[in-house]
Amino acid sequence: MKSFLLKRIVSIIITIILITTLTFAMMHSIPGGPFTRERPVPDEIIESLNKKYNLDDPLYIQYLNYMKGLVTFDLGPSYSKIGTSVNDLIGTGFPASAKIGLLASLLIVILGIPIGVISALKQNKKLDYFVMFMATLGITVPNFVIATLIIYFFAGQLGWLPSFGLKTPLSYIGPVIALAGYSLSFVTRLTRSSMLEVLRQDYIRTARANGIRELSVIGKHAVKNALIPVVTYVGPMVAAILTGSFVVESIFAVPGIGRYFVESVGNRDYTTIMGITVFYAVFYMIMILLVDIAYGFIDPRIKLGKGE
Repeated sequence: MKSFLLKRIVSIIITIILITTLTFAMMHSIPGGPFTRERPVPDEIIESLNKKYNLDDPLYIQYLNYMKGLVTFDLGPSYSKIGTSVNDLIGTGFPASAKIGLLASLLIVILGIPIGVISALKQNKKLDYFVMFMATLGITVPNFVIATLIIYFFAGQLGWLPSFGLKTPLSYIGPVIALAGYSLSFVTRLTRSSMLEVLRQDYIRTARANGIRELSVIGKHAVKNALIPVVTYVGPMVAAILTGSFVVESIFAVPGIGRYFVESVGNRDYTTIMGITVFYAVFYMIMILLVDIAYGFIDPRIKLGKGE
């Protein structure tokens, strides 16, 4: 287990270096700079700002300085929000993204897995057809369409929900549903297909032939083994949802890091783009590591260690 964790930590560090390097190169390959605006800015002001933020240094010097800051968890200042660091933006934006992301993740897991199991047990019945129809609809409809419909009907026409912000408990409903729509549908379909595959295995037929109660066969043997592909998807999904949705947060005006990322792209805020990208990458890889560890608890046959 220790050797496995050590290898994964080294892999994470190498991946972070590669992601940072590629993002840095792409940011500086775009024409213009962080202080380029539609309205012409005097060259003297741009030169002064570039000197203040050391943007007039050679690219390799800028890269080394950024990597030094990254080692000390200093993601640098934001170029578009004067007086604010990228660490501050992530510190204020991540809690808002995490709140709606956590609620959406709970909704996906609590509803998606049981509905998928029930649908598999009721294969080719009316309930199964209805669940698959709704799941297919949820996968095909983009989240920005769901968000727009929620705002139009439930916020605009009916006035039941707030149309922006997270000021009241009701204001979480719209972003959470829009954020969970696709993944809820996908988890439902994935659980159903995995459950059907497990139910066709010989050991399930053997358990039933030995007179084991159906509830024990389903709960102890079938569901547990069917969860492995579901957990594989849920881990990275949680990382993506908790770190915010660029589209959903922009539509509902949620002050999360997804919205900050969209704004930083429009403003060519190099440090904010890179900081949020690195933060997301680290969070994503940690969730994948937790998924690998969870395999050992779900299926004891899976061992994480040397020679396994």
